[in-house]
Amino acid sequence: MNAQRIRLIIGLMTGALIGIICLQIYWIDWNIRLNEEQFDKNVFAALNRVAGKLQYFETVEAINKSRGEAGNARRASQSMENGYSAQSHGNAEGLPNPSGDGQSFQDKITMWESMKVLQLFDSKPLAERIQLDVLAKSVQDETSSRGIKATYQYGVYSKARNSYVIVNDHFVVEDSGPQITQGGAPTLYNSPYKVALFTQDVESPGYLSLYFPNRTSLVLGSVLKALVMSIIFTGIILFCFWYTIQVIYRQKQLSEMKNDFINNMTHEFKTPIATISLAADSIGSPMIMSHPDKIKRFVDIIRQENRRMNSQVERVLQMALIDKRDFQLSLDELNLHEMIQQAVDNFSLQVEKREGVLQVDLQATKPVIEGDSTHIASIIHNLLDNANKYSLDKPEITISTRDVPMGVEIEVSDKGIGISKEARKHIFDKFYRVHTGNIHDVKGFGLGLSYVKAIMTAHKGLVDVKSEPGKGSSFTLTFPRRISV
Repeated sequence: MNAQRIRLIIGLMTGALIGIICLQIYWIDWNIRLNEEQFDKNVFAALNRVAGKLQYFETVEAINKSRGEAGNARRASQSMENGYSAQSHGNAEGLPNPSGDGQSFQDKITMWESMKVLQLFDSKPLAERIQLDVLAKSVQDETSSRGIKATYQYGVYSKARNSYVIVNDHFVVEDSGPQITQGGAPTLYNSPYKVALFTQDVESPGYLSLYFPNRTSLVLGSVLKALVMSIIFTGIILFCFWYTIQVIYRQKQLSEMKNDFINNMTHEFKTPIATISLAADSIGSPMIMSHPDKIKRFVDIIRQENRRMNSQVERVLQMALIDKRDFQLSLDELNLHEMIQQAVDNFSLQVEKREGVLQVDLQATKPVIEGDSTHIASIIHNLLDNANKYSLDKPEITISTRDVPMGVEIEVSDKGIGISKEARKHIFDKFYRVHTGNIHDVKGFGLGLSYVKAIMTAHKGLVDVKSEPGKGSSFTLTFPRRISV
């Protein structure tokens, strides 16, 4: 899969994911607004019903009072009905006209009496026109019947006093304005839920208001489950998207590493094969066959190149066995100082050819550990080889040891090209190689450090790296003295 196709797929997935997230946000916002509108509608319906009940109870009280106090008026109405002229249209008292509109004279007298008593009520203070028990029960009944099961505060505001006269279940004796904290009045001042009271008056004397301290949580409560589920599923989609992108890039990286491995393996085998072919052709030449010393030289070249190819193949096979966990360590008592000195003696010639320096600083007082001599010698050689290969000019390599609480520590440091922070995350991956421009400028299969990591894990040890580009690298191997069985 080429890079352009990968970018296209990622672009399509990103667009689809953004579209889904935007759709989810729009749906959640629409649902919340719908719930807010329904909540507001229910609150105002409840307030209007409460205001209507207060008006109704006051009217009933006015009528009952008028019937009890207007006995004389009723008797006068009877005499008027018998004695007054049918052409009479009223009197100086402003009594209703008993004829001409289809209502009985008695009904009109009753209506007139009620109007007179209501006028008396209109002149009363607003707080005296409302019964606290009726108000409290009406508010509770109307909110509950509409499914509003939330903590609330209510109050009655008087325009004449320019303040609240009733808050919750008590009368407010003194209210200097919104700054007062008694009974939650400041919240009522800011509440949007207000309806006018006693609208049959010439002018409404005040209004009834409701305040919900937990309005936001109440509105969100109905969509909370859907909101949480939407967030969870969106999070899962985002995680899957991120994981898919990681897998795609990882597969792309593995593909590049595999191609590098094949190219490097071809390059590594091509030279010895060409050398062996050339040596074999030379041995068959009549001019060489008469010189036994030259034949011996070409045979030695063939053997040397053959051993080189076998070592490369053996390294690949060893990594395959390590990956399958199909290998056994041959544990012995090992002196790390002796193994390091032997590796240095064998490797020093390669460093000297490049006019470099290989220093040894063995400070460990107890260098004896339990381990596999073959594998430990190989990983020491690999680290020395890397330090030499990734030093551009004259190599400066130092190998040292010291005692640590866990056991013995070996450090191989150089002043080479160093390793970037991003590359350090992958240097122990199989087939991964730190590029220095041309993939063939430093030979290898990218198996050395992965092999080091695998062998240290098998010995229950640790491997660490510290490096900065342009300043060199330092690899640290920490071996336990004993491997627990």
